[in-house]
Amino acid sequence: MDIGVLLPTATAQWGPADDPRELVALGRQAERLGFSSLFVNDSLISPRIEALTMLAALAPATENVTLGTAALMPFLRRPIQAAQSLASIDLLSGGRLTVTVGAGFPGRFGRPLYTLSELPWEGRFARLDETVAMWRSLWDGADAFHGEILRFDDIPPMTRPFRAGGPPIWLGGATPAALARTGLMYDGWLPYPPEPADYASGLRDIHRAAADAGRAAEDITSALFVSVRIDDDIESGRRALDDYARAVYGMPLEELEKIQAVVAGSPDQVRKRLGRYVAAGVRHIVVRLGALDLHSQRDQLERVADLIPAVQAAADHASLSDGA
Repeated sequence: MDIGVLLPTATAQWGPADDPRELVALGRQAERLGFSSLFVNDSLISPRIEALTMLAALAPATENVTLGTAALMPFLRRPIQAAQSLASIDLLSGGRLTVTVGAGFPGRFGRPLYTLSELPWEGRFARLDETVAMWRSLWDGADAFHGEILRFDDIPPMTRPFRAGGPPIWLGGATPAALARTGLMYDGWLPYPPEPADYASGLRDIHRAAADAGRAAEDITSALFVSVRIDDDIESGRRALDDYARAVYGMPLEELEKIQAVVAGSPDQVRKRLGRYVAAGVRHIVVRLGALDLHSQRDQLERVADLIPAVQAAADHASLSDGA
């Protein structure tokens, strides 16, 4: 069982006196506290430290944690250049990179980015899958790629990643088509379904698709992206998360929790809620801390760290139950 944290790279999550260079120190603190991964997200909608820049800064500053994206949107970058950047981070980190990818969302959080990237919204999922296939091909030494959308000849020698075949690539979607594609070609799944039952149902679909493709279920990492706020009780935690949702998404918590996994309350209440996702099959939790300045982020980081042994024990129990 892995438990990681999403670093607050967006300026909406910083206080007026915060220094963004403290994000590296926050990552080191998370590693000392026992978190097994550090993730960053990707967007042009709001000001933030760019995702791959942040991971490059973390690579020499950390030792053992996985460094990941949640989620990288490849259409924001030229595909060959992105392949080299990702391979470089994998090299600098000694093979600790995991790349979750996504194609963007309808509405203001996704579609305008295609306009900025000068790419069509139509065909975005096929473009995403082809981009991933091309990355893997280049990392294996190919000098050409011929897909339906991406076609390149005479590609110069590429930077090779630390690991043969390159870093694991996860998918962030949860539509029926995304579940099928995860089972077919991706190394992991990182969604944020509001209910554990939705997670369990999606994971079953992925495993069926994987079996149909001749892949083993254990070859696909089952991960979860979840916003967490630990407070004295549910009411105070929800108030804090409502402030967070309005500042970061421009919507109240009651709207955000309809589309994303959100957990708030006392330590015991949060532990029990996360345990329901673990029982649904989650084996890598990526926690987004519901706080709006780096001091509060550090406080929440320590509170979540205190729950790591209990959540891991729940995963061990779930694994034993599955084996029985």
